[in-house]
Amino acid sequence: MPKVTVDEVRRAKGRRPRLLALTAYDYPMARLLDEAGVDILHVGDSLGMLVLGHEDTTQVTMGDMEHHVRAVARGRQSALITADLPIHAYDDPAAAVANSRRLVEAGADAVKLEGGREIAPQIRAVIAAGIPVQGHLGMLPQRIREEGGYRRKGKTDDERDRMIQDARLLADLGCFSLVLECVVHDVAAAVTAACPVPTLGIASGDRCDGEIRVVHDVIGLFPWFVPPFAKPLENVAARIRDAVIAFRAAMG
Repeated sequence: MPKVTVDEVRRAKGRRPRLLALTAYDYPMARLLDEAGVDILHVGDSLGMLVLGHEDTTQVTMGDMEHHVRAVARGRQSALITADLPIHAYDDPAAAVANSRRLVEAGADAVKLEGGREIAPQIRAVIAAGIPVQGHLGMLPQRIREEGGYRRKGKTDDERDRMIQDARLLADLGCFSLVLECVVHDVAAAVTAACPVPTLGIASGDRCDGEIRVVHDVIGLFPWFVPPFAKPLENVAARIRDAVIAFRAAMG
């Protein structure tokens, strides 16, 4: 199958079926998701919790991201690979460009940065360097500690207006798509309508141009924490336990 390109994702605005992005952190999962027809494999800094056992994403390093991007790239045949620039990897434009190049060299097709107008110089620099950028608005996991917890965004008129303005700005800068995380559903719909590039929602309702999900939440692979919006379609964690118990019993 031909590879999904950044331009194809950009042209998917308003398309049906909607875009699907799922996280992948290793070779076998990347290969399975790719074979299932996922549009985008996202190497998220959520690997901090789901793979490395940290409390949140703020301890993930560039070395961690490079390692997992390489693994995912080995398993990809068709899907586009996006990767998070981890916290402090894009504190200024020069760092953003240098670290984006590292992720592309590891196998990513595009990078994702969290934030709006406050990181416009970084986004502009990365795109000028020839590296595609995916934006991220709404709840920003890398700011969890300074904000004191996770909370839904877009509850006030000011938040709504700023998000719409930031979405338009990121599209004008050249972002090919935007992630909207934990945004009030009507606000996510308004942002999607106002934004000329596709939006991928997570816990933001069903009126975005696509969905982005942590694959563990879809298949029930991380039973210790299930987000309230997640509705696992399988219980892989229980199947793994049962398989190991059965194997041990069969050993005699």
